[in-house]
Amino acid sequence: MQEQFYGAVEAGGTKVNLAVGSGPTDIVDSARVETTTPEVTIAAILEFFEPHRAKLQSFGVASFGPVRIDRAAPDWGRLLATPKQGWSGASFVLPLAERFGLPIGLDTDVNAAALAEHRLGALRGFRAGAYITVGTGIGAGLIEDGRAIHGMMHPEVGHIRVLRLLEGDDSFAGCCPYHGDCLEGLASGPSIQQRWGSSLSQLPNDHIAHRLIADYIGQACATLALTFSAGRVVIGGGVSHTPGLHVAIAARMRRWLNGYLTDRDVNADSFIVAPSLGDHAGLAGAMLLAEEAARHP
Repeated sequence: MQEQFYGAVEAGGTKVNLAVGSGPTDIVDSARVETTTPEVTIAAILEFFEPHRAKLQSFGVASFGPVRIDRAAPDWGRLLATPKQGWSGASFVLPLAERFGLPIGLDTDVNAAALAEHRLGALRGFRAGAYITVGTGIGAGLIEDGRAIHGMMHPEVGHIRVLRLLEGDDSFAGCCPYHGDCLEGLASGPSIQQRWGSSLSQLPNDHIAHRLIADYIGQACATLALTFSAGRVVIGGGVSHTPGLHVAIAARMRRWLNGYLTDRDVNADSFIVAPSLGDHAGLAGAMLLAEEAARHP
């Protein structure tokens, strides 16, 4: 009997990770393509999967957003008003469906990462948990009782407002084309580069950027602890690789909570952690989406 594989697509604003395998822990082929224009990027995705056509049984797509994940909607699978220039209205799932005619599971990249961390990583055992990615953009996936929370669309935590610190230079206008100084506009990788001309990890340890970025993200974690009642917050993405950032974020979160939620684990060092699956959480989540699509086409 011929072995059956799943196709996984983790589509971010900078790059798209691709994989073929029998599950999250058994990858037989993988690739990475740049997220340039929809035409060029999608053509590269289709080309990668074509040699595996005979063995594929479904796809899982974990896409940057906002994206329409409601299958009953006429624009299912299409990106909505995204800050990624040229991508509004584009779709990763529709070209795959047209080319291969296989079941496809779709969710946001952060929801997929949260799902993978819940099944396989740092969110195991928690009824409610959050995964925040801080990279080209900022987003959060929320998991409750083993399932991602969607609501009318899906959470867009990257675009919540955050307060400015009263001390130091905190007058940067922000880089979000929609809101300016929302969380993504102030703490994402591009905003750090635009503001200080460097990545966060390359700036000196005593640079005010470290304090400001930790404070912005700490506010978001406090908001999730208060509104979503998260039992743990996992923070991944390129910016999160900065040494000491998780500890600094936890300290600022507790500063904003100011002694509230003392009956919870927010004061524990294990409340804010790095992903157990590292940079592979999103792709592992896409594999899980593919498995689910195969079971329930």
